[in-house]
Amino acid sequence: MVEVDYKKQGKTNRLRGQIFETRVREDLETKGWIVTKWMNTVDFERDKVAPSKRKYNPFTKALSIGTGFPDLLCFKKNGNLFEVLGVEVKTNGSLDKFEKGQCIWYLEKGIIPKILIARKKKDEDDSRKIAIHYEDFREKYMEKKAKLDKKKK
Repeated sequence: MVEVDYKKQGKTNRLRGQIFETRVREDLETKGWIVTKWMNTVDFERDKVAPSKRKYNPFTKALSIGTGFPDLLCFKKNGNLFEVLGVEVKTNGSLDKFEKGQCIWYLEKGIIPKILIARKKKDEDDSRKIAIHYEDFREKYMEKKAKLDKKKK
């Protein structure tokens, strides 16, 4: 039986996530977006956007500084207006319940009008390469939920 080193696995997963986030950022910048790291999160108790807290390991040091949700905020000039886009980077493309709640809150309040989920997908031409696939949160979760609610009634 093989012992799993969860400490090593966690470090590897965090590093791969950071590398993928950098690739997503570079991809969006090549498409003409101005990309910045979003450093805020939703405070549901106060019903407002608040600065995100740093993640610490009390025995060593800070694990990560910017843990806001969504990961990236993107701007693109469109005439006299700016398009605003939130991007959450997930290698598997799925959000947990709390993250879904934050997305819904941002969309309902109109703070971030569109949220995309960036996930890894195998390239159709070369299965050894990884491509970035963007999914609209509204289409993936909210419209699916609305269809299920209609079926229940």
